[in-house]
Amino acid sequence: MAMPKQKFLRRIRNSLACAGLSLALCCTAGSARACGIALALAVDVSGSVDASEYRLQMGGLASALRDATVSDALVKAEAAILLVQWSGLRRQEVTIDRTRVSDHADLSALAEQVDAAPRAWRDYSTGIGEALAFTANTYAPVRDCRRKVIDVSGDGPSNEGLAPEFLRDSLVAQGFTVNALAIEGAAQDLTRYYRDHVIAGPGAFVVTANGFADYPRRIRQKLLREVTKQIASAVRQNR
Repeated sequence: MAMPKQKFLRRIRNSLACAGLSLALCCTAGSARACGIALALAVDVSGSVDASEYRLQMGGLASALRDATVSDALVKAEAAILLVQWSGLRRQEVTIDRTRVSDHADLSALAEQVDAAPRAWRDYSTGIGEALAFTANTYAPVRDCRRKVIDVSGDGPSNEGLAPEFLRDSLVAQGFTVNALAIEGAAQDLTRYYRDHVIAGPGAFVVTANGFADYPRRIRQKLLREVTKQIASAVRQNR
């Protein structure tokens, strides 16, 4: 069920006020080590994702973090990484809190956590806008990072809560880039949907996975592209 636009705008104002308070509190605590990218990995665990597909996502993401080229890029970028699981309205959680990657040992430990992460939900709707709003509000502790990127993946269009397109201008104004990994199969032309309704910010892009079995290969490509900030002249599918 889509949320009325007036109610959505009130939520955004309230969220921004809370974020401002969080930033003020953080500033009194002293600055953390600067980083090149604050990256949130937002993973779909809605009802359309079965148990084996969930494991393909977690295992594929962990494998990508262990990849030598990806890990070198993340360490070089001094990345701050967070994992979110999301489903429908009011069903989002921070599964792994912000991890500052200063060396390969940090990244190896993070990959182990991702690989072992239990599933948060199983039988609910798909709320992409809700996932983006929730994830955007986790960035106050990483205000020192030069780039703020939300990496959202899923296998279907949003069908509950905030429409993701309502968020795009606000997210861009706050300095976010939203990239997407569209897992094709359950919905027709999901890549186009993500391109038209979800991604936002300079150089934002969609990567296409042809089913969950293709997810591990594509998430590796996507992470490498995000961290090395390859800005194309136009948004393309990565086939």
